[in-house]
Amino acid sequence: MPTASPKTPGWLDWHPNPSRPAFRLPPGTVDTHCHVFGPQAAFPFAPQRKYTPCDAGKDRLFALRDHLGVARTVVVQATCHGTDNSAMVDAVRSAGDRARGVASVRPDVTEGELLELHAAGVRGVRFNFVRRLVDASPQGDLRVIADKVAPLGWHVVLYFESADLPDLEDFFASLPTPLVVDHMGRPDVTRPADGPEFSRFLRFVDTGDVWVKVTCPERLSVTGPAALDGAPLPYADVVPFGRRVVEEFPDRVLWGTDWPHPNLTDHMPDDGLLVDYVPRVAVTAEQRRKLLVDNPMNLYWPGEEI
Repeated sequence: MPTASPKTPGWLDWHPNPSRPAFRLPPGTVDTHCHVFGPQAAFPFAPQRKYTPCDAGKDRLFALRDHLGVARTVVVQATCHGTDNSAMVDAVRSAGDRARGVASVRPDVTEGELLELHAAGVRGVRFNFVRRLVDASPQGDLRVIADKVAPLGWHVVLYFESADLPDLEDFFASLPTPLVVDHMGRPDVTRPADGPEFSRFLRFVDTGDVWVKVTCPERLSVTGPAALDGAPLPYADVVPFGRRVVEEFPDRVLWGTDWPHPNLTDHMPDDGLLVDYVPRVAVTAEQRRKLLVDNPMNLYWPGEEI
């Protein structure tokens, strides 16, 4: 058996004892953005990975799901596993109909391989444009992939930095699938939520079949959690951005934990506090119901009863 690789220096493990959220999630809540890492002994990491994470397998994910009161999960392929989707597929299959998956595939993926992933519960592919995580994102290859998955009714999940949107917008608009944007396109939260940069992102959302994950305040925040700097509420600087997206696109917003929070180096968030962040951006019961239940069910379990 190969020796397990040590974690990347400075890597923070998942929170060992997340709090019980004060906000009670509605029945049927879906966590649309979480990952599994290994465990290495069963699912080795890709040789070309940019980081080596902690082990964070399906059992830990399911325990957190139940602790928070989440009903279903969408497991997104982690870059540390490359295009070997085995760990993600194993987690989705183990959850029965309580999970769906988002895969990473190569442009030479076959129809048969895609059909196997579909049968396992995969409903999308992820395109990563964050340069510190991938060497390159060749648009020609990605277009080939999008053309292959479109007949299955899958969507494309996009991960990019806000500064790169002007160079990528035309390519995104040309894709033949619905689009799902991770983490609100990673806005610069030191700039105003009603400023030109974030307004441009929202115009992009408005012009196509685009869904937005109002996720990862811990990854976007500059003020951080209250425990670090005395901010009145955790991640207060991200709230105006999430609230604006929810208000403008109530039928196309999604939520997720991002567990086990890869590549964070300053603090590891309390997942209970991430649940308590939800009513700060979705301020009405109707908004919360759409964000947490109706929208993800429409995207990942269309036609199914909650």
